[in-house]
Amino acid sequence: MEVRAKKALGQHFLTDQSVAQRIVATLSADQASQVLEIGPGMGVLTQYLLQRQDVDLKAVELDSESVAYLLTHFPGMQGRLLQADYLKLDIHKVFPGSYRIIGNFPYNISSQIFFKILDDKDLVPEVVCMIQKEVAERIAEKPGTKTYGILSVLLQAWYDIEYCFTVGPGAFAPPPKVQSAVIRLTRNGRTSLDCDEKLFKTVVKTAFNQRRKTLRNALKPLLNGRPESVDIPFLDLRAERLSVEDFILLTQAIAAS
Repeated sequence: MEVRAKKALGQHFLTDQSVAQRIVATLSADQASQVLEIGPGMGVLTQYLLQRQDVDLKAVELDSESVAYLLTHFPGMQGRLLQADYLKLDIHKVFPGSYRIIGNFPYNISSQIFFKILDDKDLVPEVVCMIQKEVAERIAEKPGTKTYGILSVLLQAWYDIEYCFTVGPGAFAPPPKVQSAVIRLTRNGRTSLDCDEKLFKTVVKTAFNQRRKTLRNALKPLLNGRPESVDIPFLDLRAERLSVEDFILLTQAIAAS
């Protein structure tokens, strides 16, 4: 029994066993911690995760063909496999406490997955994932480049990002048209942003939605009604020039004005 890769689900199954082992080895050792695998597909990572004594594994898979395949080939997944859409899953019904995440994320929804992880950031100390190389570079990028963007700032506010290694199209069936990369996110020591978190997200998203403009123009929807005399920093810069800490200061100034 094989699973047919479905374009609508963004499926490209990893077939290179050495890459799979390397991805699983990237997940740090942690005594008996809960781990969620997102989109196990045909179990190329699952098989190695099940071998780790420090991993209490559960997996979420939307595709019914993949679910049937996994339960047939990996009896150890019985009771550990949820047929569900991760983006709609109430994860707190699966894990009562903290949990780590691993997976070959479907490229067409990887950004949405990261936004959901951010919603649960205080319970997710580590994420190891394979995504499109371009997205991986964007997430890991530092300020001052055209690659740096919304996900860079929002994820770097809460996680240390490590670009681990690149994976070529030949490691998959069917081969994607893009390069892939594995990254690791490790929760940093930040417990709060020292500003309104909801406003911070709005400022970051609004700033980058018109990234070619200076912040003075890009943030007009948030600055309307504020006199020019109000001291708000960075307005003559573009969003890509600001670090996480700069965006925090900017948010504080907007909230106070």
